[in-house]
Amino acid sequence: MHSPPLRQVPSSWRTWLSVRRWRVLAGAVIALAGLLLLLRDGALLLADLPPPARMALVGGCWAAAATAAGTLPILLSQNFSQRSYDAALGLGGGIMLAATSFSLVLPALSASRAAGAGAIDASLTVGGGILLGMALVMLLGHLVQSDRVLQDANVRAPQAMTRAWLFVAAVAIHNLPEGVAIGVGYGGVDAVKAHTLATGIAIQDIPEGLVVALALRAVGYGRGFSALLGAVSGLVEPLGAVAGALLIEASTSFLPWGLAGAAGAMLYVICHDVVPEAQRHGHCNTAACSLVIGFIVMMVLDTALS
Repeated sequence: MHSPPLRQVPSSWRTWLSVRRWRVLAGAVIALAGLLLLLRDGALLLADLPPPARMALVGGCWAAAATAAGTLPILLSQNFSQRSYDAALGLGGGIMLAATSFSLVLPALSASRAAGAGAIDASLTVGGGILLGMALVMLLGHLVQSDRVLQDANVRAPQAMTRAWLFVAAVAIHNLPEGVAIGVGYGGVDAVKAHTLATGIAIQDIPEGLVVALALRAVGYGRGFSALLGAVSGLVEPLGAVAGALLIEASTSFLPWGLAGAAGAMLYVICHDVVPEAQRHGHCNTAACSLVIGFIVMMVLDTALS
């Protein structure tokens, strides 16, 4: 019995494959050179940053890494029930709520009083900062409507890639207040409380990364692509952290407003995005109980262990 002859690859295809292989290799070399230059410039920039900004950068990177870790179940083909998904969202919302209260609002009141404000003036200052932070996130949210970007998505359409990146940009806008909160914490409060705040935000970023990856997966994007964009959505947090720390480093008079503004931004995200999404599929008790547990966990981290 004779085996069938091997199918010969046309010479034009061999030429195309050879050219494509060299293009891929050249692209990889260019990308590697760019990465090395970026690392060199990043190291120089890190050396020039003041100590609070350097610590804020580390805290922001830790939060971004937690966001990336949250996408791993998608990459590993793990399936989650809707109830587990909603419970994770509720837990993250509770952690954010406690961080807002104990790591941002209370230190903002203390900083305002330390600057010489009376009890009423300090309360009004913090209240104004909360409103300002909320208004800023609302304004940024209008730039990209994340709840509409993925509607009627067709992953084979030419606009599919643009639609996916717009969705990630919208999520990144909502992640920005968390990064700023980390930076303001390192720039204005004691290091232990700042570490606690960064840890709490990193914990709640794990289900947040999963949320982004699941949303992209639900409309037909591949596992690797969904996980990649979920991780990318957290990269804004180190940038926000450095910006927040540098703002406080420029003038301590910004401290009460910075802390309160970060609190207002996070409160808006909790009320507008996290809680409604956690209860959208009817698992209200699960989401509410998880939120309370997350609040307690962050409260313990911020009060008993600091």
